Amino acid sequence: MPLPAGHKFPMPKYAGVRYLLEPVLPILEPPRIDWALVERVHDAAYLKKLRFGLLSDKEMRLMGFPWSEHLIERALRASGGTFLAAKDALQVGLGVNLAGGTHHAYPDHGEGFCVLNDVAIVALELLQNGLERILILDLDVHQGNGTAFIFQSDPRVFTISVHGERNYPFHKERSSLDFGLADWIEDADYLQLLQDQVFPAAETFKPQLIFYLAGVDVMAKDQFGRFALTLEGVKARDKLVFEFCRSNQIPVVSLMAGGYNKNLEQTIEAHVNTVLAALEVFVSPLLI
Repeated sequence: MPLPAGHKFPMPKYAGVRYLLEPVLPILEPPRIDWALVERVHDAAYLKKLRFGLLSDKEMRLMGFPWSEHLIERALRASGGTFLAAKDALQVGLGVNLAGGTHHAYPDHGEGFCVLNDVAIVALELLQNGLERILILDLDVHQGNGTAFIFQSDPRVFTISVHGERNYPFHKERSSLDFGLADWIEDADYLQLLQDQVFPAAETFKPQLIFYLAGVDVMAKDQFGRFALTLEGVKARDKLVFEFCRSNQIPVVSLMAGGYNKNLEQTIEAHVNTVLAALEVFVSPLLI
């Protein structure tokens, strides 16, 4: 997707993650998701502007991207990847999308580098086809405001967001359960919160599927982060999440979400570590 020179979105991270993971497992090209599924979540007026390049300058600034046909193609395929990963999770326990987690997209607009809300689109389709309880575990450093807004009145979806209280978005929506944390939290306190409060709440809901937004913008020195987790701490977080899902026999979909470290190589390594942690938990025991 073409971006202006100096744009802050780290598009090269996707190629870097793919390069490092290709020797480990097959990486599949996702199809475009069906517009009919998108239309269940997003307003017709917004989609018309999005499809035909009619967004205003203000709307594009809010979204964080200039409009292009590549932008639409990317958004549709990222959502398609989430859909296929959800099917994988329901079949074998784990699905991974090397994109997705665009949790700032609202029904009537995009914002914060999010065009379509892939998790909301796929969750509604799954609820239409037999699932009754879905949990969205959002550990990106930014609150999943769009997702919280979409599901605020839907008891079938439980949204948990662990985020920086003083970070973007500055107007927070109300998730089913919010943990707004202080700046510069470190590994030990963050991981303890997951074990003491987040996982018990998730278990109480008894979800049939978890969407896990594994944002790595919780790492120290992230451009938009303001947390202080280490690379090792983020991998420990991921492993705890996957171990929780496996031990409770809850299928999980892993999504990349955010990561904007000043050191691009560290962003790439952290995203790769998420997938490796998933394989360690779900695949390694099968090889013993």
